[in-house]
Amino acid sequence: MGHQLVLVLDFGGQYNQLIARRVRDMGVYCEVKPYTAPLSELRAMNPIGIIFTGGPGSVYLEGAPQVDREIFTWGVPILGICYGCQLMAHLLGGRVAAAQEDAAREYGKTETHFDPACRLFRGLPESGVTWMSHGDYMEKVPEGFTLAARSGACPNAAIADEKRGFYGVQFHPEVNHTRHGADMIRRFLYDVCGAAGDWTMEDYKRTAVAALRDKIGSGKVLLALSGGVDSSVAAALLAEAVGEQLTCVFVDHGLMRKDEGDQVEAAFSRRAVNFVRVNAEERFLARLAGVDEPERKRKIIGGEFIRVFEEEAKKVGAVDYLAQGTIYPDVIESGAGDAAVIKSHHNVGGLPDFVDFKEIVEPLRLLFKDEVRQLGRELGLPEYLVARQPFPGPGLAIRVIGGVTREKLDMLRDADAIFREELAKAGEERRLSQFFAVLTNMRSVGVMGDGRTYDYAVALRAVTTDDFMTADWARIPYELLDRVSVRIVNEVKGVNRVLYDITSKPPATIEFE
Repeated sequence: MGHQLVLVLDFGGQYNQLIARRVRDMGVYCEVKPYTAPLSELRAMNPIGIIFTGGPGSVYLEGAPQVDREIFTWGVPILGICYGCQLMAHLLGGRVAAAQEDAAREYGKTETHFDPACRLFRGLPESGVTWMSHGDYMEKVPEGFTLAARSGACPNAAIADEKRGFYGVQFHPEVNHTRHGADMIRRFLYDVCGAAGDWTMEDYKRTAVAALRDKIGSGKVLLALSGGVDSSVAAALLAEAVGEQLTCVFVDHGLMRKDEGDQVEAAFSRRAVNFVRVNAEERFLARLAGVDEPERKRKIIGGEFIRVFEEEAKKVGAVDYLAQGTIYPDVIESGAGDAAVIKSHHNVGGLPDFVDFKEIVEPLRLLFKDEVRQLGRELGLPEYLVARQPFPGPGLAIRVIGGVTREKLDMLRDADAIFREELAKAGEERRLSQFFAVLTNMRSVGVMGDGRTYDYAVALRAVTTDDFMTADWARIPYELLDRVSVRIVNEVKGVNRVLYDITSKPPATIEFE
């Protein structure tokens, strides 16, 4: 697409995606590649800079992730982070060893002192907190390098060969815990690599639309539209590119939140695409009847979705391309070689078996989630779709604990809508990462008017998180919780008790099932 590119070489670090997101947030395009990628492929990408990620290994052990020394001869600036720093030192003639018990082993927040003459730290405070996570240290620094930062336990917290543009930091500048870490990455990108900051979503939209038109030509495209952010943005991008050559099949399984099916239809009714809404609530509820176990619910819903989509695909007739809303984290996690294979992603599991098509089109495969949302706004999608929170594939079926019925789903939809409405009115939703109601399968005694009730309890869940790997329960004001509780028990027939979940992740997960 003609952008300047920074290469993030992944050695199995847990923060590899975070590094890439930080780089892109600063207006510089980057891609993550496994350290096993052929050197010829990496060089052909013509990077203006390279970042070595962290990793769990020790550089001096047999079988540790390595890269060919030739990469240091390309004349391209390199920033090594944690393991990447140690690997650079190891390959360029330094010596890395395991830290002794009271030597340079460091984990967590660490007071660190920086050399302001080093380009990475120029103009920043001369000391601050960094996030360390290393059990090895550099016994000997390679020739040509100077020490650029130190901590109480580690005299070489950062090293620099400014002449060649090689920098290594033992800490993690990409995490929020490192004060001014983002500024250090920015210094590397702009002051060392000479980045122009040419990565914008407006430009991406323009070039992606042109590329899709070129690829698809006069062909027909089929997309399974779930109503989630990824598939909705993929649909809008394809609509812009090929219009009525696109057929979107929206399988409404009756397990969405209040009014969401209608909102999805409204968002695409004015676009020049073939939009097919399949109202399949009856058949999904019939298949779920009597099923309590969450894993069985998931399998039933996934299987039934494929069957419904198959039936609709046959009605569409021959298609040339099957479109999927795969995004960049899916690609990284599925294809990282032996350097951090987290999980395999199959966005449309099983579909290729029965749809006759030339190729899969994945128009979002180079974008992170926040970039997908930006692109959705560029394409004019309504905010309620673009800002939609993570929503489980099985929908409300796993937020109704135990057996699923239409009556229970309606109760949950109403309670959830009240919770959302009150959070929005109070301006709380902007600071919360995810929030929702759950219909428990617990019934309890209550008093309504002069009568005794025996009804369901609704649990409310709200969390704050940066990455969804860990999450804190949200401290919502009591007055707001009181308003939500009063409204739910008064307005939702069948509910007489409201609970608030104050468990963080871990030990809990964000969802109940």
